[in-house]
Amino acid sequence: MAGMVDVAKRAGVSIATVSRVLNKSENVNEGTRLKILKAIKELKYRPSRVAKRLRSKDLPSYLLGVLIPDIQNPFYVDVLRGIEDIAYRNNYAIIMCNYGQDDKKEIMYLDILQAEAIDGLIAAPVNENDQRLKNLIHTGMPVVCVDRGLSGIDVDIVSVNNEEGAYNAVAYLIKSGYKRIAHISGLMSIPTSVMREKGYRRALEDKGIYQKDLVRYGNSFYDSGVKLCGELLDLPSPPDAIFAGNNLLTLGALETIHKRKKQIPNDIAIIGFDDMFWSSSLNPPLTAVRQPAYEIGKRAGELLIQRINDPRRPCIRMSMNTELMIRNSC
Repeated sequence: MAGMVDVAKRAGVSIATVSRVLNKSENVNEGTRLKILKAIKELKYRPSRVAKRLRSKDLPSYLLGVLIPDIQNPFYVDVLRGIEDIAYRNNYAIIMCNYGQDDKKEIMYLDILQAEAIDGLIAAPVNENDQRLKNLIHTGMPVVCVDRGLSGIDVDIVSVNNEEGAYNAVAYLIKSGYKRIAHISGLMSIPTSVMREKGYRRALEDKGIYQKDLVRYGNSFYDSGVKLCGELLDLPSPPDAIFAGNNLLTLGALETIHKRKKQIPNDIAIIGFDDMFWSSSLNPPLTAVRQPAYEIGKRAGELLIQRINDPRRPCIRMSMNTELMIRNSC
């Protein structure tokens, strides 16, 4: 494979001159530039992105970082699709890092992304007081938050109205005649979990039927849904409906319900927060709160590229609407 040295020899110039042409410097004679471009074409030379970034830190790398907490969650897969589509349209590549809701892993990935000289970052913070991410913003790094925000700092964010989405789901259960409505929540260090629990509670308190013993808190993953649903079904007076805080918790709860041979919705109803492509294929089809995940990713990508091009523009906090997809699980 040809290198920069080979290009320089073929064109009869120095390596430094080849570098100036690759970095689009105007300080090169037009005839020399054409000779170098001809040599590059003949040798089929492809510059290394890493080497290019090392040669000039003043030039954009056309590389975006994306930091997400759980690649197993289909919601974030759709967010990533939206980000990648916008990045590609604008000639950017992305580096995706999955930190698994582990703050130490997040720190490691932030170090790696900075070392890769990314032009900007889209991140779902580990929590609203994510100091490492706040420090990165203070250095001038263009950052857009998705799904979760940061407290005490001005930053672009794209999210949904989690509280209202949860409220509408639980209000629908109440309207359908359910009285003992349980909630399986994710980590309360995550802002989305807090807002969804708030919407759940407000809907029940509005009707005077909130019961604290029907709320269970987990780690936002599938195993929590399995375990906590079991705890609820083991209560002396089990719930007649469950509102699950995300799609993985919903799947875990469904596994427990089916293992206990409970009939949905005759024995127990269920609504999940996050409507996935497989929701309508379940038996029975799942009623769920739909988030426009792909649109969230697209808007985040657009905001980040705007921020890179115009660092001084005012920050935008974009809250998108949810939709309750009513099916047969309640």
